[in-house]
Amino acid sequence: MGLKVYNSLTRNKDEFEPIEAGRVGMYVCGPTVYGHAHLGHAKSYVSFDVLARYLRYLGYNVTYVQNITDVGHLTDDADEGDDKIVEAARKEKKHPMALAEYYTRSYFEDTDKLNCVRPDISPRASGHITEQIELVQTLLDKGYAYEVNGSVYFEVAKFAEYGKLSGRNVDEMQAGARVEVSEDKKSPADFALWKKAEPNHIMQWPSPWGRGYPGWHLECSVMSMKYLGATIDIHGGGLENQFPHHECEIAQSEAANGAAFVKYWMHNNMVTVDGQKMGKSLNNFITLKQAFSGAHERLTRGYDPLAIRQLILNSHYRSPLDFSDAALFAAQSGYEKISEAVKAIRKRLGEAGEGEADEKIVDELTALTERFQTAMNDDLNTSVALSVIFDLVRLAGRVLEGGKATAGTLNSVDRLFRELGGDVLGVVKDEYEQAGSGDEARTDAVVRILIEQRAEARRNKFFAKADELRDKLDEAGVVLEDTPDGTEWRWK
Repeated sequence: MGLKVYNSLTRNKDEFEPIEAGRVGMYVCGPTVYGHAHLGHAKSYVSFDVLARYLRYLGYNVTYVQNITDVGHLTDDADEGDDKIVEAARKEKKHPMALAEYYTRSYFEDTDKLNCVRPDISPRASGHITEQIELVQTLLDKGYAYEVNGSVYFEVAKFAEYGKLSGRNVDEMQAGARVEVSEDKKSPADFALWKKAEPNHIMQWPSPWGRGYPGWHLECSVMSMKYLGATIDIHGGGLENQFPHHECEIAQSEAANGAAFVKYWMHNNMVTVDGQKMGKSLNNFITLKQAFSGAHERLTRGYDPLAIRQLILNSHYRSPLDFSDAALFAAQSGYEKISEAVKAIRKRLGEAGEGEADEKIVDELTALTERFQTAMNDDLNTSVALSVIFDLVRLAGRVLEGGKATAGTLNSVDRLFRELGGDVLGVVKDEYEQAGSGDEARTDAVVRILIEQRAEARRNKFFAKADELRDKLDEAGVVLEDTPDGTEWRWK
């Protein structure tokens, strides 16, 4: 059986066949960089990282594009409110682009720790303003858009297939529209392509319609077209983006190009806390930095980033994942079992003499590979795929204890750990630190204790003590950065 993926557009598990044989163009909605990434974001980025990894494992040449939204995403996730980055910049008293740069770096730091392979292209919305203006002009010329008082809107009534992804019709959209809808719109369902900027709005650019900034939906169409073409194989993102974001992407892209925009739409489900979606608007989120360090009231300890990755992969990407410290603790335990097994195999391999692989062990490894591929071919069933890795752990134990630890056998076991657990799932490292050479998680935990002592001194107005702790950390090469989300640290 070949790879099948659940296509949100057809509402079926479809056999995966790329547009061009052997090549895959994949676009995934990236972060809006106005805060640190949290566990909810991690589910999306880990899930699609595994998709890209598995496609490459199958032999496809994958071009993976994931955008960075640094302008245009308004606070109501549609056409009303302020730009999220401008609003956050105002609170932090930073220039919006300085804030975007800071959180973009933070995002990559976190996803690197989660062992996500960086996308081939990470384009920024602010770097593609010219192309966004060109797309707006194309839609105006073709009669799908209209300009009012310096803003340009897409006229949904002109695009008959609007709603085909989400299953909503225009009447439902109008009935459910927010009360405060711009008077400039012909219909509440119409969406902004270009917004007029008030004189004091920092993020603005010249356009044929006056100074303004692009709507949120526009950037993804423009950047996917520029780097992957008018029709792309896979577009991924969170389930919450299916409407209105992805629906609007389809409308403006297909209206402009007269061609299908995406062949396979894939959506990951959310992380929940006590049954509610984890999100910044509900203030129930745990940033990845907090999860790594344990600096959150819901956590009893800091967790290895790959244990967090393993927790995410233990749920299906289309299923919700309910967060709890207990679930993270179990994932940490499971991750350590896998790591110890891999280290034991590699240690014995370094000591083993020559010898061919045991045929029965090779047959078992082949069966495990087939089970793994069957699970992954079934719409990326990573939970079952992980269970295969644990079966490989048990097989590794038998090899080490049963007198069959020849170099050939050990190499075969290690190769499967690297291919399935490492190359595809990303929970097995290429190299592990030797005992006593340093433990990043423990170092972070110690620094966090000192940070908390400093915070307590400041709360009690013992400022001299707080300064002393900061100075001692500085002497040790630790730089502290006080942010609205707490104090972060880095090496000099």
